[in-house]
Amino acid sequence: MSVDPHLARILELMSGAPPLSAGTAEQARAGLRFATVELRDPATLPQVASVEESSYLGEAGPLRARVYRPEADGPVPTVLFAHGGGYVMGDVETHDPQARLLCREVGAVVVSVDYRLAPEHPFPAGHLDVVAALRHVVATVDQLGGDPTRVAVAGDSAGGNLVGGAAVVARDEGLPLRAQLLLYPSTDFRAEEEQVAHASRHTEGEGYLLTRDDMLWFRDQYQAVRHDPRASLLLQPDLAGLAPAVIATAEHDPLRDEAEHYATLLAAAGVPVVARRYDGLVHGFLGLSHVHDPSHKAALQVCQDLKELLA
Repeated sequence: MSVDPHLARILELMSGAPPLSAGTAEQARAGLRFATVELRDPATLPQVASVEESSYLGEAGPLRARVYRPEADGPVPTVLFAHGGGYVMGDVETHDPQARLLCREVGAVVVSVDYRLAPEHPFPAGHLDVVAALRHVVATVDQLGGDPTRVAVAGDSAGGNLVGGAAVVARDEGLPLRAQLLLYPSTDFRAEEEQVAHASRHTEGEGYLLTRDDMLWFRDQYQAVRHDPRASLLLQPDLAGLAPAVIATAEHDPLRDEAEHYATLLAAAGVPVVARRYDGLVHGFLGLSHVHDPSHKAALQVCQDLKELLA
C-alpha cells in the first residue's frame, strides 16, 4: 500500500526539518519537545481521572515518573510505560498523550518513566533503568493499580526494546508480568551484513518519518554492544516462558521486519503473540493518533489487545 493520503500531507509538512544525523543530541531533544509539547493542544489530550508526578530509584539514582489513573473503582491493572525516542530523546512529558491513551483505553494505572539517555548514558543504562522501574512497579503495585496479578509493560520504538528486555528479566527473576505491548520496537543492533534479511530497513528507509540514517545515528549514540541480547532481542537464546505479547508494526517503517521477526521467534518459543501490521501507517503512529484517524484506530486496537490480555 501507499502511505495514507492524510498521513502523506503530515509527512510533507515535516519533510523540511534537517535530519537528526546532521545535529546533536541536544538539538534532537529540543526538536522533539517543540513538536510534541510546545505545539500541543491541551484540548486534544485523552482525559484520565488523575495525573501524579512521582519518581523511582533507577540503577544510578532517582528518576522521574508520572502516574496516570483511570476512571475506575477497585483494583485495576498496572502498566509500566517506557517512551520512545531512539534512546537519545524523549521523556514523560513528550509522551504524555500516549500514556494518557493507554490509561484511558486499557483501564489501567500507567506508570510512565524517564530513563537515562544516550550519548551521555550509553547502553546498558536505559535497559538497567527500565528493569529497575519494573521492579519498583511490582514492589509498589498495592499503591498503584492494586492487582499484583495484572502487571504489564508497554513501550514504543526504543521503549518497546527496553520493556521487551525487561520482560526477559521478569521471567528470569520470577516477577509477575502478565503481558507486554511492544509498539514498532527495535530488536537488532548487529552490523548490517549480520542481520537477518531486514529488507524494510532499505525499502522503507526514506520518506516515512523514521529514516535509515536516523536509525544508524541512534545506534551510534546508544553504543549498544551489538551482540548483547539485552539490546538485540533477536539474539535472546531462550524466549520460552515470557509474558504474552502484542507486537504492532507499521508498513512504512524501517523497523518493521525486525519487529515482526521477533514476534515470530516468540511464537515459535510458545509465547502467545498477537502480531499486527498496519498498512499505510508509519513508525510512531501511537503519537500521531490525535491528528490522524487511521493511526488512532490502530492505537485503539492495540490498547484493546492489551486490555484483553489483562482481563
